[in-house]
Amino acid sequence: MYEAKAIDTADKATLYAELAEQATGLMHGEPNTIANAANFAALVYDVLPDLNWAGFYLYDGTELVVGPFQGKPACIRIALGRGVCGTAAQTRQTQLVRDVHAFDGHIACDAASNSEIVVPLVKADGSLFGVWDVDSPTVARFDEDDRKGMERLCAVFMKTFG
Repeated sequence: MYEAKAIDTADKATLYAELAEQATGLMHGEPNTIANAANFAALVYDVLPDLNWAGFYLYDGTELVVGPFQGKPACIRIALGRGVCGTAAQTRQTQLVRDVHAFDGHIACDAASNSEIVVPLVKADGSLFGVWDVDSPTVARFDEDDRKGMERLCAVFMKTFG
């Protein structure tokens, strides 16, 4: 049985490096994408402080559909280009939003969310898998170190596709 280890550091680069190592170990040898996504979301939600939602929106060929996550119930479907998640999916660029209330078109699935980071997930063949979405009740919770760390974590997750 896998057991996540507490990460005791104030240095975000170290925190994300250790979290990526744990995620690699957690998903090692498991071919099921949904199982890996569920455990990945649980690990990140458990380890990173000050989050109120962490999970996946999966692209079904038309729109984003909520996938494995941790947090309160979420919006089920998001159109490409709509909100932070839809923008990340459409542009294929990480969206770092320090104050969601200042983001034109933000979708408020949880009124407690005040900042958000969304990383697009693109398969090796260039097709869109979906997005990784993390919310916080704290304004400006996420910064460039979090962007780099989240992108690194998502690269670990995407390696499970082989």
